[in-house]
Amino acid sequence: MRSVPWWVLFSSVCAPILLIGGWSVSAQLHGPGYDPASATISVLAADGAGGYWVMTSAVLALGACYVITACGLRPAAFFGRLALAGGGVSAILLALFPAPSSGGSFAHGSVVVVGFSLLAVWPVLAVRRGPADLRRPPGRAAPAGAREAPWGLRPGPSVGASVLMWLGGAWFLLALFLLDTAGAAERVITFAQAFWPLVVVVSCARY
Repeated sequence: MRSVPWWVLFSSVCAPILLIGGWSVSAQLHGPGYDPASATISVLAADGAGGYWVMTSAVLALGACYVITACGLRPAAFFGRLALAGGGVSAILLALFPAPSSGGSFAHGSVVVVGFSLLAVWPVLAVRRGPADLRRPPGRAAPAGAREAPWGLRPGPSVGASVLMWLGGAWFLLALFLLDTAGAAERVITFAQAFWPLVVVVSCARY
């Protein structure tokens, strides 16, 4: 019997597809003046942008996917699911606080920071120790036949994923202020954050 329902697998598959599809179509609608290597995704969803509705709709759907996945990912620890859902809500709120056509926006930036932070910390908060882990003292091998937690919810992979996301955030800041490659950095980190829930869900579905 699967530990996650089919609709959780569906929502987690849709998340990275919506993200990539949204920024690809929006960039085409925006025109040749948009450089995806240096310009952020927020530019595509800014007021007056050519692909505003496409990118905004994709971000809204992405946020909904995060919330749906969090609701059905029962094998994950509660606070991890809560953080994932919070990241989804933050994505949805970006529609209410779009980036301005020029200059910065404190409200937009704050929502982005909160959303990124929640999505970067949820893998660690979602760690679930399986029956095999709970029954044995630290450092001792699991008894024969005992089952560990699903791979995506074990401490090693979860901490590794979280660390890579935080390093990606540092890379984005460096690219934004020094390297002029913020668009490329943002695409890598947002894709990683959209893809990790799928990894966790698949590991749970196969558990």
